[in-house]
Amino acid sequence: MSTPFLDTARRVIRTEADALATLADGLDGRFRDAIDLLLNSKGRVIVTGIGKSGHIARKIAATMASTGTPAQFVHPAEASHGDLGMITSADVVLAISNSGEAPELANLLAYARRFDIPLLGITSAEASSLGRECDVVLLLPKLGEACGTGVVPSSSTTMTLALGDALAIALMEHRAFTPENFRDFHPGGKLGAQLSRVSDLMHTGDQLPLVNPDTPMSDALIEISQKSFGVVGVVDGDGLLAGIITDGDLRRHMDGLLSLTARDVMTASPVTIDPAALAEKAVAMMQARQITSLFVVDPEGPAKPLGLIRIHDCLRVGLG
Repeated sequence: MSTPFLDTARRVIRTEADALATLADGLDGRFRDAIDLLLNSKGRVIVTGIGKSGHIARKIAATMASTGTPAQFVHPAEASHGDLGMITSADVVLAISNSGEAPELANLLAYARRFDIPLLGITSAEASSLGRECDVVLLLPKLGEACGTGVVPSSSTTMTLALGDALAIALMEHRAFTPENFRDFHPGGKLGAQLSRVSDLMHTGDQLPLVNPDTPMSDALIEISQKSFGVVGVVDGDGLLAGIITDGDLRRHMDGLLSLTARDVMTASPVTIDPAALAEKAVAMMQARQITSLFVVDPEGPAKPLGLIRIHDCLRVGLG
């Protein structure tokens, strides 16, 4: 069913999608020059813009900072009142203005030129004040805005945002920035949970429920009860994980249980996981095997228990 509102929404989205396609097709060697300029910086990327460009600039700075490129947004108006001191000769400035004539940028651009700070611009007007001052200019195609009147920044801001993402991700891939690195900068929220490592969630030290193979099951039950994990690991004389006793093992040996030892009841060679593995992998392993706990061991060394991770720990942070 079509309504005037749906027609407008579809027109806007398609207009912006067409603008993005035009932008992608028009990228040339200047993009590589921009990446080289950013990679050669010994400091931060100072991203600046005013109005709608300023909002986009903030997002670009945040994306770069979270993907391994130190970046900071500096408001051009505040820069004229002392914030220029935030910018050093080791930095590179990324200035954004669709028209290239935002007067609020003038002092910041002059400061960059005075101290020979590399300047990268995003604009649709190469002959503008911004375009003339920049060492490298990334040009936005001169297309109409999605509003149809040309007065509401829409297609232009969408293209600028996408171009900022392209810069950030190109830099990220060049630096071989991994999801684990991203998690270090983004520990909160659902994404942070998805990127949690087993080592972030596992229980360690005196919390671990451990007994030796000759431990009477009466004592093993006490260890299970006191540590409250519902399992106990069985370690040999060298401290290596020889087995695990779970609720299922207890049920299978219910007759005469208290006359048995941990060795008699345990499941030998239990499934384990690497402390460096993503916690999501631990969840998948536990769900696939219908178990609730995994002992954590170093896969490259002796199978000495380093920790214990439970499905409950993963659910608590939003996994599963």
